[in-house]
Amino acid sequence: MDKNPLWAQALDKYRDELQGSEDYAKVQQVHSLEELLSSLSALTAATPGTASGLTSVTKLAPRLKFVDDFAAVLAVCFGADATLTAAVWGSIRLILTHASNAAETLQDVLDMLEELSLTLPRLQVYEQTLPLNRQLQKALVDVYCEIICFYARTIHFFSVHPHPVLRKHAWVDFRNDFARTTLRIKRMSSTVESQADIVRMQKDEARFKEVLELLSSMKHTESHPQTRYNNIPFPSNPKFSGRKDVLELVHQALDPQTISSSLKSMALFGLGGVGKTQIALQYAYQAVDQFDVVLWVAAENEISISQSFCAIAVGLELLRTNDETKDSAAAMLKVKNWLVTTRATCLIPGAADGSVLLTTRDLAVSTTIATDRFQVDALSDEEGSNMLLRAMGTGDPSSSDTEHATAITRVFGGLPLALAQVGGFASLRNLSLQDVLPLYERYSAKIDTRKAPGTDYDHTLSTVWNVSFEKLTKTSTSLLYLLSFFEPENISEDILLKGSLRLGDEFEFLSDELDLAGVTTTLTIHRLVQFAARKRLSESERVKYFDAVVHMLCWGFPDHSSTDIGHQIAAWTRCEKCLPHVNYLTELAIRQKYSAGDQQKYADLLLRCSWYLYEREMYILAKKMVTQALTTFTDRTTLAYASALDLGGLIDLDLAHPTLALEPFTQALKIRKAHLPPTDPFLAYSLNNLSLAHTETGALTVAHALHEEAIALRLAANSTRIGNSYSNMSSLLLRMGQPDEAEEMLARCPSLKDFTDETFLATGNPRFSGDMVLLSRIRLAQGRRGEALRLATKALAFRRGLLGNRLKTCDSLYDVAGMLWEERKGGSAVQLLEEIVSISETLAEGEGQLARALYKLSLIHAERGVHAESATCKGIALALLAKLRPELRDAPFEEATFSELCLWMLW
Repeated sequence: MDKNPLWAQALDKYRDELQGSEDYAKVQQVHSLEELLSSLSALTAATPGTASGLTSVTKLAPRLKFVDDFAAVLAVCFGADATLTAAVWGSIRLILTHASNAAETLQDVLDMLEELSLTLPRLQVYEQTLPLNRQLQKALVDVYCEIICFYARTIHFFSVHPHPVLRKHAWVDFRNDFARTTLRIKRMSSTVESQADIVRMQKDEARFKEVLELLSSMKHTESHPQTRYNNIPFPSNPKFSGRKDVLELVHQALDPQTISSSLKSMALFGLGGVGKTQIALQYAYQAVDQFDVVLWVAAENEISISQSFCAIAVGLELLRTNDETKDSAAAMLKVKNWLVTTRATCLIPGAADGSVLLTTRDLAVSTTIATDRFQVDALSDEEGSNMLLRAMGTGDPSSSDTEHATAITRVFGGLPLALAQVGGFASLRNLSLQDVLPLYERYSAKIDTRKAPGTDYDHTLSTVWNVSFEKLTKTSTSLLYLLSFFEPENISEDILLKGSLRLGDEFEFLSDELDLAGVTTTLTIHRLVQFAARKRLSESERVKYFDAVVHMLCWGFPDHSSTDIGHQIAAWTRCEKCLPHVNYLTELAIRQKYSAGDQQKYADLLLRCSWYLYEREMYILAKKMVTQALTTFTDRTTLAYASALDLGGLIDLDLAHPTLALEPFTQALKIRKAHLPPTDPFLAYSLNNLSLAHTETGALTVAHALHEEAIALRLAANSTRIGNSYSNMSSLLLRMGQPDEAEEMLARCPSLKDFTDETFLATGNPRFSGDMVLLSRIRLAQGRRGEALRLATKALAFRRGLLGNRLKTCDSLYDVAGMLWEERKGGSAVQLLEEIVSISETLAEGEGQLARALYKLSLIHAERGVHAESATCKGIALALLAKLRPELRDAPFEEATFSELCLWMLW
């Protein structure tokens, strides 16, 4: 077989890294592990003093086991080409020869060689008949090139650092190079193993068709964004003034030209309004040409963080489908993987090759996250005066201008944000500097009685805006007050137009599109304007506008309280528009102690939003919000309150805490029985939930009786939700060890008539992907492995497309990985399990899935002889187990134990 030119290119890179023709000639003298050991034994015998560290050379062979295996792959694929194998074994011999003369580093070198060996691919069968397609050959070349080039750099290192003192100072950088190399080889080795699995599965393509399609769609190729990219959200500030000392410190800390063994990071901390963001913005623009990529993340809360990552993923062209662009978890995972793998110089990196700049008001955050930190204080009189003069466009100030500017700076405490607002207002009104303070003081006195103790900063800034508010019309003022209760970014016009219906005459102007002529699709309002506007409101006015916004936001979310409606996927786009604003409103209620006049309506909004978060698998946020709803309801006997109880229980259930779910499910059923006739099918919903909880706790007989009761109710009422009962009963029967009965029960679902793949997936409902998962598990229990794998793979592809990278997707990944491992497709199984690890690390709710995946990885690594990786995975898995379920701390290290951390059936 002719060598691919890629192999020649690998050897050319090797010679370049080696930087010595004499060394290359020496390398060509050894072509196998046996020749290596023989030559080292001869060297030890001939020069015992020089090579004293290699007296136990026979111990070296086990350290190089997987290097020998990898060389066997080369032999199978390329006919034992002497040049290729010599670059491996000859390099190791030369490295050990150098290291044997450097006793202080010999053990380190031996450990490195062993660790490199352990990172290589685990190809368990080397068959002459294994087709070497282009993808597999490319993957093998990548690993081969990476390892021989590191060998070459090692040889060169010892050549240019012959003296122990020289080696000592350079050894840290060399170790860092080694760490980066092993990380790259691990990723590449995973690709090799996966490609080998694909080649083997292609021999039986009909059986593995869906798996091959899945692996192809999941291929982790490095994404290459535009040559340069930034998402800096604000334009450069032409009136920025001062702060040269801070900017210089930031530059020194984050300079991409400076070599560092760890991540370069700096935190700017200080009071709000002191100018932290403006400094960060100024640095970003000053340094934008030094970085290939500059990423700006708004980190006020989880929602703003996820929205920032979605925008970044779109900008870097990491998302391939419209569904992915709507999924924040998918975006976070894509950006995370890109940051880890990219070689771009990046501000906000994922590895040690970039820089991070953080702004925060919290000293504790700055000390725990960043390597360097700087406290940003208010401007001096001179700096503040200069900034104010620039903000007002005073090019050649007189001494009088400077005097007035200094006086204004002192009044505002040198706060840049206040000075910028004052300057902007004065310019807009054509005020002179000498007019500013008298006007400010007049309005300051007017609102002084309303300011809270210890809030001079807030008082100062709000007073600036109060001067402007006096000029607004009545309608404009009402709109401004409403907007002050919304998240300031992306206020959708739909919410204003459609959510305001039936609000009353006072807000009728909102529902008239003519009165909002000129308003764009979304609105944005400055946070300071919002704050100042809310400060002007009396308590009764705050309640009025709070209630109005609650009413408007309810438009965005379906009502789950009065009817058993199931998942409402069609409403997700509408819900997404309203979600940030509900979160903002709840923050006002919690932090500012704002309260609704209609508590029941506010609780209903929280409940509706919680259902949406639950459907999108944002369980932690959903739990927080529904808990707030439960404490807000004034009437705790209503169907809405029962719905909130149910939702809290379902979240506990999906987070694998079924015992906690039993009490709220029981209370919800009691409330419904008090409101509904005994034949109402909505009662079946409560019975179904109770049965699911009992199934998870192992009370299978109780669960069976409850399911039978629910089925009878739904059949009598001819309910469209009967399929839900049949599916859950089928799952229970499978759990009871009755797969054939489970299949018969699942076949009763009206929507699954005839049991075709299209029947499952054409519904577009995530519930039915759960039914496909269930049928897959039934087939597995029946011994029909091929069909089980096909169904599980299709369900995984569907869940990934509809739900993105969430818990249900992790659950399906685990099913498919387990089946592939049973088929001895270890490389692909590891790839899927590592995908679970990557996804679950981005999810606040993902620790159970993470622990279970690491458990399985530890077993696979152990069986394949990668004991260090196995021990690491096992240690993390056990730590997570102890954290999540302390009572299982001493349970056996087995599948059943870690399955306790994940729900049996994630619908």
